This record gives sequence, C-alpha cells and structure tokens, in this order.
Amino acid sequence: MVLITAFAGIRGFFMYITAKEIRNVAVIGHSGEGKTTLCEAMLFNGGAIDRMGRTEDGTTVMDFDDAEKAKKLSVYTSVAYLLWKGVKINLLDLPGFYDFEGERHEGLAACGAAVLVIGANGVLPIGAESVVEYCLKLGKPLIIFINGMDKANADYAGTLNALKEKYAGKLAPIQLPVMADGKMTGYINVIQERCYKFSTQGPQEMPVPDALKGYMDEMQASLMETAAENDEILLDKYFADGTLTKEETVHGVRKGIATGNVIPVMAGSALQNRGVINLLDEIVRYMPTANERKNSLATDLNADDVITVNCDEDGPFAAQVFKTVHDAYSGKLNYIKIFRGKVKSGMTLYNPNTDTEERIGQLFMLRGKKTELVTELTAGDIGAVNKLTATDTGHTLCAVGTKIMFDPVRFPKPALSLAVKAANKGEEDKMFAGFIKMQEEDYTFAVEKRADTGELVISGQGEVHLEILAKKLKSRYGIEVKLTEPRIPYRETIRAVANAEGKHKKQSGGHGQYGHCKVRFEPCEEHFEFGDEVVGGAVPRQYIPAVEKGLRECMARGVLADYPVTGVRAVLYDGSYHDVDSSEMAFKAAAAIAFKEGIKNAKPVILEPVCKLKVAVNGEYLGGVMGDISKRRGRISDSHTDGAITTVIAEVPLAEIAKYATDLRGLTRGQGKFTTEFLRYEEVPPQLAEKIIAAAKKQ
Repeated sequence: MVLITAFAGIRGFFMYITAKEIRNVAVIGHSGEGKTTLCEAMLFNGGAIDRMGRTEDGTTVMDFDDAEKAKKLSVYTSVAYLLWKGVKINLLDLPGFYDFEGERHEGLAACGAAVLVIGANGVLPIGAESVVEYCLKLGKPLIIFINGMDKANADYAGTLNALKEKYAGKLAPIQLPVMADGKMTGYINVIQERCYKFSTQGPQEMPVPDALKGYMDEMQASLMETAAENDEILLDKYFADGTLTKEETVHGVRKGIATGNVIPVMAGSALQNRGVINLLDEIVRYMPTANERKNSLATDLNADDVITVNCDEDGPFAAQVFKTVHDAYSGKLNYIKIFRGKVKSGMTLYNPNTDTEERIGQLFMLRGKKTELVTELTAGDIGAVNKLTATDTGHTLCAVGTKIMFDPVRFPKPALSLAVKAANKGEEDKMFAGFIKMQEEDYTFAVEKRADTGELVISGQGEVHLEILAKKLKSRYGIEVKLTEPRIPYRETIRAVANAEGKHKKQSGGHGQYGHCKVRFEPCEEHFEFGDEVVGGAVPRQYIPAVEKGLRECMARGVLADYPVTGVRAVLYDGSYHDVDSSEMAFKAAAAIAFKEGIKNAKPVILEPVCKLKVAVNGEYLGGVMGDISKRRGRISDSHTDGAITTVIAEVPLAEIAKYATDLRGLTRGQGKFTTEFLRYEEVPPQLAEKIIAAAKKQ
C-alpha cells in the first residue's frame, strides 16, 4: 500500500492505495487529435492541477520539454497521476507522430489499458488503425474517445460508422451524445439509462430526450448481447430471460474489454472539458485494475523457466524500467513499472541484465516534469528512481536472490540516417559524447562513425526525430550541429585487363630516387590480390613488398570519383632498379604512378550498394508500394500474405531509399513498415554514373 494525499477539495486527507485501486492508462492517437489536451482535462477534473493548460501556449503538464513546446506536439512519453473516486489513475501521454514510435512502445509496455483519441471527422483517422491493431496484439484493453465534438462540423455518426466498418463486432458504444445545433451538449449513459447535460458546474442530470429513447433502447439491447457473448453464464441467462440487469451488462462488457473482444466508444470535447468526467468514470468502471494485468511473464534465471509474476504486494520485489531520462535537477531518472512487491528508499536490488546490485536512493511519483518524493512504491504502480549506475531502459530490478528477468521492451530499428557535423570546430568529441548519452534515453536512435565514408551518422525514425535530437543536443550541451544527407558509399572497380608502367626518378644532388615497376591490372572477386611474376631480379626481392604496399594504399581512392577501389588483382611482372638510388619509398611512389595509369585504362566503373528491402503493407496500398519500388530501380523478388498484410521483398539500390521512411508513410497513411539489409555491390548504370562522377568532382 502507498500513502498519498488525495486531491479534489480534500487536500490533507490521506488514503492508502493498493493495486486494486490503480489504473495504468496510456492515452494514444495520431498527432493533433487532442491526446495531451484530454490528459490536461482529466488531471484538472481530478484536482491534480488548478487550471487547464494549452498545447498552443506550451503550458500543459505532459508537453513540458522545450522541443515539445516549440513543435506544439508530443515528443516524449510523459506520466502524471490523479485520484478519481478513490482510484489512482496513472496517465501515460504517448506521442502520436510516427517518428516517436519508440516512445509509444515504452508507454504501452508499462500500461494496462489505453484510450485512443480520434477526431470526429467522419473517417477513420491516420494512424488509428495501427494503434488499435497494436493494442489488440498486445492484449491491451482499449476505449475509443471521439474528440472534438464541440466543433461545428463534428460528425459522430460518420466516425462511428467508419470504425464499425473496420472493427465490426468489436465496437460497443456505451454513450449516446446529445446534440444541439451540431454540437454535443450532453450525453446518455446507455447502460445506466441516465442523461446529463454539460454545464460550467459539471454534468447535470436531465430527463432522456424523447427523440433519443429509441436509439438508447437499441444500444441497450446491443450491449446486452455483447455482454452475453463474453460470459457463458450470462449467455444462458440471456437466452432464457431475453434480458440482463445493468450490473450483469457491465460485468459482461468488462470481461469483453479485458479479452480484447469489446472496444467501448465514447465522445466529448477535451478542449471544452465535455465528456471527460464520464470518461474518467468509465475508466474506473471498465478498465482493468493493476492486479488484473495479464501476460506478466518473466524468466526465472535460477530454474531457467518462464514464470507468471502475480501482482502481489507482499511478494519479492520485481519491476521493469520502461523509460530513462536525464533530468537537469534529479540527474538520471529511471521510470519503473512495479509488477510485484514493494520498494523503499535504501533497499538494495538486483539487476540481472547487468549482473549488478543497485542501491535505491530517492523514489518519486511523476506529474509531467515534476517529481514528488515518496518513501515507498508498491505493486501495480508507476514511479521513478534516480541515480542508478548500471540500469537502463528494459532492464529488470528484482529482490536480491530471486533472479528473474522480464523480456526487453521491443523497439523499432532506425529507419533514416543523416550525416552530422559540429557547427564549430573543436566540438566534434563533445558532439559525439552527447549523442552517445542520448542513446541511453532513446533506443530507436543510433550514432556511428562510418569507416567507408568517414562521416559521423545519426539514425532514427525520421527527419523530425533527428531534428529534435539535434536541437536537444544544443539545449542540453550547447553544441550546434548541421545535418545533411549522408554520402552513399560508392565503390570503383575495373572491367578489363590493362598493363601500366610506373617510374619514379628524381636527382637532386647526392643520392637520388629511383623506382621502376610494370604492373598488370585485372578484375578479381576479392577486394585486392597481389601477384609477383618478376624474373631475373628485374626488381630486387626486398623492394617487392614496397610495390604491394604502394598499390594497397592507392586502393583507398579511385580515378573516377575518389571512391575506394575494390575487385582488383595487381601483378608485378617487370621493372628495373638502381644500385644506389633505389629504395622502398621510391618503389612505393612508382607503384602509385602505375596504379593511376593502369586503373584508368582498365575500364573503371562505379559500383553502388544494393539492399534487400522488405515492406509490410496493408493490401489496399500494395499496388502503390510495388509501383514505387519499380520507380526506384528496384527488383521485386518475392511476396507473401498473412491476413491483411502483404510483405514485399525486393532488391533496391541504397541511393534510392535514403529517405524511404518518409516516403513510405505518405504512400500508406503511416501503415507501412520496412527493413533493409545490405546485399552486395552492383555496377551503376552509365547515365547515373556520369552524374555521380560530376557531383564528386564538383564537391
């Protein structure tokens, strides 16, 4: 149990919260649908804040980061709690923009249920489909909140019909909006048969309008059927009596929600704080308690077996870190979801991921950027702990001696890369160190120094993601950077055999320099091969290694566009020397002269990297995706269908998919997913090679 202070006009009144009184709810949806505003309204109604902030003004609890205020959209998963009718609701506001998918994975790993926010626009919004499918896949109970019902063009019926077309048999509207002049002025709680109108003092009960009684009766009958279908005992009773009580209907619907068979639908206006109180009531009534969480599986490392971790407050402690941030005041903060037991300040816990013990310092409950110091956190709750040295996102913390480990949080791989340079000389090392630090917070982000191009490259989920990280580097560490498209690691090779002669002769008084070699260049399968066919001592044995070394060094820069050379066999077959003036350095110089002449005459060509591209897409977008791949000089090699998703496998030049993450979103309304894998190098078509060579010379 956790002792906390209650809100809503009863400040100073203390109450104990157990797992049965906790709901962990993610608020999710596409960017711009009103998720953060809805969280703000819920926090206000729960007394956690004195007034509602606005996203446009940068004054909301959840969007507190400078990048979020500047972009006016959620970038990071943020957590805040409120108390509602004796229940602690932990809200997790998840970003809706595609580039921050990793943040959504973190939040959904910690929550027990979700509220999907969509606009009342009469259509299934962008991104909503993928959110519903992902929640169903993870077994997360879901409520859909149709937002924006205060707008003049709000279309509740059209939006509901669009949802029904996609999720026939799963949707359960539990609320009927009361409309006047195209705007929502109240609602009917269908199961309870009670009607409320909105007012400045909150919802006020009123008689059910005669015009809506027929709709209410239809919805009641539908909800009874839904309840019966999700409980065998209720089904028998429904067949026998033809009806269910209100309590039985709630019970059956709740069971359907828990199994993912039922998705309740509600409506309101987050901005006008209409329908939000009803939403809070239904979260408490229908969403699973923290100790009802399913699929809490972990690996018992001692027994090498998978176990179920029950939400038992008196059991040995077990928690998972689902997010890591670096706070300017508290230092490193690990957000934790507690599955079992209790944690107190001063305890020592075991991290099986790093095989280390961690001493717990300060514990916090979270409300956006504010951290509230507590002495204890209990099973089912969400909180944070600071200054752990060897613990990061996805790691398990458990009681010493228990040694269990939760599966890591799954993150999407980086999909887009940009080259990065420090704007000011001398800050390259600081820039690199700053980005490395950011990797601890964002597992969808990577930074690497590419040996093939010499560039420092950062990779993430999209251009906005990387731009945000660049701005974060400046605000946090004072380092400004420039982002550009990374160089494609082209190669050069030869297609013919050519002989070349290299002679290095220099006389400047005293000992001179003399090296002379004849080399045959020919294509081969390996990166570089060296052969020796010298006879009669034309080139003394002690100088032959110098010729090979000189040739190898020249492979770093080709003759067409200065790209590295590959696939060359060089055979030294003749040459000459001087008893006094010859040296290893002279023969290295002679080899370099032979290399340039020989490669130039051996029909050099440009090679480009070719990748294996796998695209998973809904069938309705398949034609557009396949046509787009062909335009990118891609060759489709295979495809297979699993349900509504078709996976297309193709071979595509890397240069053609540098910004594919952005382009695929446009083609598929954000539904498509892809992965790439390097396959091989292939010759660039002549017309494109000319452009590459011209660009290299210009650079």
